[in-house]
Amino acid sequence: MAKVSWKAGAMLSPVPPVLVSCSDGERDNLITVGWTGIICTEPAKTYISLRPERFSYEIISKSREFIINLPSSHIIRSIDFCGVRSGRKLDKFKECRLTKEKATQVACPAVAESPISIECRVTDIIKLGTHDMFMADIIAVNVDERYIDEKGKLRIEQCSLAAYAHGSYFALGKKIGSFGYSVKKKQTKNRKK
Repeated sequence: MAKVSWKAGAMLSPVPPVLVSCSDGERDNLITVGWTGIICTEPAKTYISLRPERFSYEIISKSREFIINLPSSHIIRSIDFCGVRSGRKLDKFKECRLTKEKATQVACPAVAESPISIECRVTDIIKLGTHDMFMADIIAVNVDERYIDEKGKLRIEQCSLAAYAHGSYFALGKKIGSFGYSVKKKQTKNRKK
């Protein structure tokens, strides 16, 4: 099979279209971010990358905190709206009819409609090019109790999380494997003779 070679570009997909909430103490804002991920397990660290001209850039630069809200596909219209409209001109929580939820460790609100909210404190801002990277410590993870089973396990497949790839949104589908399943020994059944 032949492959066509393109110039270098942002082609790693899909990515989570997360709703990042932030606050300057007077105004709360939401911004949709596609450039995010985990950068370290211990200590737990994440990042978001923002363009300096964005309204949320200034807020997060000053407050040094934000929340990554992993949204379900049920609020995909709000995800898109928060990525194309500026918080300088309107209240995105109000416009999208999203509910502010008190965070446990930071001053900005979480999005109640998101099944998972990750509270973050900025440690470094790295200037890169079109975007600057806000590296942050993960200081709390809040999960909607509806998605935790009786054994305390997160049932993430029930969260209906969304994905973004090449200008389109997708609902994540069925589970197709678990970490390590490719090397796990098959269990044999004990047969009684």
